[in-house]
Amino acid sequence: MTESTPPTPPPGTRRPGGRTARTRAAVRDAVLSGLADHGYPGLTVEYVADHSGVHKTTLYRRWGGLEGLVADALDLAGEDTWTPPDTGSLEGDLRALAHEVVDAFTDDAAAAAPTAFIGAAFQSERAEQALRAFYAERFTRCEAVVARAVARGEATADVDAGALVRAVSAPLMLRLFITREPIDGELADQSAAAALAATRAGAFTRR
Repeated sequence: MTESTPPTPPPGTRRPGGRTARTRAAVRDAVLSGLADHGYPGLTVEYVADHSGVHKTTLYRRWGGLEGLVADALDLAGEDTWTPPDTGSLEGDLRALAHEVVDAFTDDAAAAAPTAFIGAAFQSERAEQALRAFYAERFTRCEAVVARAVARGEATADVDAGALVRAVSAPLMLRLFITREPIDGELADQSAAAALAATRAGAFTRR
C-alpha cells in the first residue's frame, strides 16, 4: 500500500494551537483507540473519522492516509513532558527506567497502543520511521541520567549514554516481543543490574 506524503511538519517543529491543535489531538486519540481495539491491520481511515469527528476527506487531505495518521500520532506522543527518573544514583535511575518499561507493558490497557505502534512499524515504512524517531528522542532525554552519573563520579565521561539506556530495556523488549515471555519487577532489577555492571566494566565506553 502506498500513500501520499501528508503536509504535516517534521518532528520537533512547533505546531499551531487552538482549533488545529484540538483537531490533531482528537485524531490522535482516535488513532490510539483504533490501534488498541483493532491493531494496525484493522485500523481504517473511516474508523478515525467516526471516532474523531473529523471528516474523512479532511483526514486524507491533511494526513495523506492511514500511514500518515499513525506517524503523526507517534510524533504527537513524542511531544510530551516525560523526563527520565532522578533518584540520586545511577543504579537507582537505571532500575527506575527498567520498572517504567515493565509498568507500561504489563498493564493491558496501557500497553495496547504502544504494542500496536510497534506492530505497525513492521507493516508500514512511515510508522517504522516515526517509531524510530520517537524512541531516539526518548533515549536522547535519558542522556541526562548519564550526565548526572558523570557529575557524581559514578561513570566516566566517555560512556555512550544511548548504548547504556538501550541496554536497560533491551532484555525486557526481547521477552515482550520476541520470545513472548512475561516480565516483572525482578527482571527489571536484573536488567538494570546487568547494564550497571557492563558500564563499570567499560562495555559502553565510546571507542
